[in-house]
Amino acid sequence: MKAHLNAEMVELEKTSPEYPPRLRRYPGGHGPKSVAALGNIGILEGKILALFCSVKCPGHLILRTQDLAQQLKHANVTVIGGFHSPIERECLRILLRGAQPVIICPARSLSGMRIRAEYKRPIEEARLLLLSPFKETQRRNTVETAMERNRFAAALADAVFVPHASSNSKTELFCHELVNCGKRLYTFESDYNANLFNLGVKPLDTKAVGAVLA
Repeated sequence: MKAHLNAEMVELEKTSPEYPPRLRRYPGGHGPKSVAALGNIGILEGKILALFCSVKCPGHLILRTQDLAQQLKHANVTVIGGFHSPIERECLRILLRGAQPVIICPARSLSGMRIRAEYKRPIEEARLLLLSPFKETQRRNTVETAMERNRFAAALADAVFVPHASSNSKTELFCHELVNCGKRLYTFESDYNANLFNLGVKPLDTKAVGAVLA
């Protein structure tokens, strides 16, 4: 991965050679006209795993997800997501302590957004990238922007991992959407994830997690 560090926010237009090629294959061909970026754009050149999880998650799946985050940290796997739900935030905390790349996609514009203290060092070390498809005027998170953010992050990923999606939740609906688009989705073997297996989500082999990105 070649570092291409932007210490300040830049706009990547569709006509720009730095515009993420994966977004040109956005579902329906409706990729964002521009993307705001802060950090190492070179991270986008590697294999990427997206992480999404429902707000409510069974305790044993939380522990397994934390263990997986530690594994991803040591396997140098790039993880992308909004890191909004409690387990997503915990994974981000673990990942930021490692040396692997991370991509954070807020559900709002980067303009005027306060950069958290724990992000600054990873940005300086060229292993953190903030990306947003939203216009400068979108300075609030909403249910709609969160869903669009998730689609954006999934479009940039080679595969998606969902530790748990509660039945009839927005996360479950999103998984159904991704499966229909042909995205590779994985989850833990668990009776609590029967709804995901019914959608066609595959079980994750935690002993060969890197293989899902091959």
